[in-house]
Amino acid sequence: MTAVIDKPVRTPGRWAAPPRPAWEEKPSRAGIAGKGLVLFLACFAILFPLWIVVATSLSTRKAIDEAGGLVMIPTDITFIAYQELLSGGQVTRAALVSIGVTLVGTVFSMAVSVLCAYGLSRSGSVGHRWLLMVLLATMFFSAGLIPTYLLVQSLGLMDSYLALILPSAISVFNILVLRGFFMGISQELIDSARIDGAGDLRILRQIVLPLSRAVVAVITLFYAVGYWSAWFNASLYLNDQDMLPLQNVMIQLVQKQEAPVGLGQAIKTGELSGLAVQMAVMVMALLPVAVLSPFVQKHFKKGMLTGAVKG
Repeated sequence: MTAVIDKPVRTPGRWAAPPRPAWEEKPSRAGIAGKGLVLFLACFAILFPLWIVVATSLSTRKAIDEAGGLVMIPTDITFIAYQELLSGGQVTRAALVSIGVTLVGTVFSMAVSVLCAYGLSRSGSVGHRWLLMVLLATMFFSAGLIPTYLLVQSLGLMDSYLALILPSAISVFNILVLRGFFMGISQELIDSARIDGAGDLRILRQIVLPLSRAVVAVITLFYAVGYWSAWFNASLYLNDQDMLPLQNVMIQLVQKQEAPVGLGQAIKTGELSGLAVQMAVMVMALLPVAVLSPFVQKHFKKGMLTGAVKG
């Protein structure tokens, strides 16, 4: 006699899936509208001051006087401020100094950081643990400003462009991010290259760097923005006004210490507004970062998060 096994009766709600967390539920219309409003306010808070800076730099002296200062809606657009700034003189020279320091400094910093990070990522490298501990110690302890200044002075780097690069050439944080990303590369891939006779430099150049384009692009942007925006080292180590980078010239303009060489007469005669010149220099200082950031934005998540988690 065959026993009959009763099948369980499916009652309403008995076999229903457990409720999902609130953040996995489909957002309501009110939630979507609230998120859109928050994003709009955030974008407005960021873009509105930038718009005022650009609008003021493109305004005539009459429009600025009628607005009582900063201009929100330019009525008579003119590029005289940019034409005067780029026609030669202190601002043009300062822009060239900033470009040169940024290019040379970024290449030097990336070369040293990549080599250091690759060496620290290989467990068999000599003294990598002690070197890593020394680098980590520098993140918490520093000699201070005065010893650094005396060191730069003793090396004969005063009034030298090297003083804008060497004191801030290396960032331990960037090295750790690169190291974490390099450690995530398959060791079997590197071992197979060694079996084929490849050395460390060839492995780094042909295997590690092509696989690390995301993190290299992000760290390159970090270094480039740091050099382009730097002003403190120049204020300490440079006494020659002709050697100042763009950021220091912009500080002089904003603080109204002195007008750039070649613009003083144009401001005095009323052809150009001093406020328009200040805003134009700010736009010139912000433009490279604003142009380069979108091209590197797609690498931020992969480059920073992956390097940080695996480090």
